[in-house]
Amino acid sequence: MTDVGGQADLSTRPKRAEQSLGELFGQMTRELGELFRKEVELARVETRDEIRRTGAALGAMGGAAVGGLLFLSMASVAAALGLAEVMNRALAFAIVAAVWAVVAAILFAVGRSRLARVRPLPETTETLKEDVQWAKTLKS
Repeated sequence: MTDVGGQADLSTRPKRAEQSLGELFGQMTRELGELFRKEVELARVETRDEIRRTGAALGAMGGAAVGGLLFLSMASVAAALGLAEVMNRALAFAIVAAVWAVVAAILFAVGRSRLARVRPLPETTETLKEDVQWAKTLKS
């Protein structure tokens, strides 16, 4: 077959004419098995790293929560008692509680942003896309 330019159409020629179908199938099976093993290993390594980073982020959030509770307790009482010298005691405690609610919201936002940076298996996802393209070229 020739195309419009007079050159041979290479898309209809076999890529490995010297190998039998059985040899090609055996080679493809070995390569796919090796590829699968490598993908599983990559996923395992990435998962381990992501779990470690997630644990660190959650540990920071937990530490912030414990420290925040201790600080909130002591500072709240001191601040509320100080404000109670110039206003109603109940109102003083309510103002202090509102301030600490804002602080808690900020700490939560920081922890959530750290968790958002955790990427689930980015390399594995990319290499799987590459593998699909590779398998498509083998098929043709």
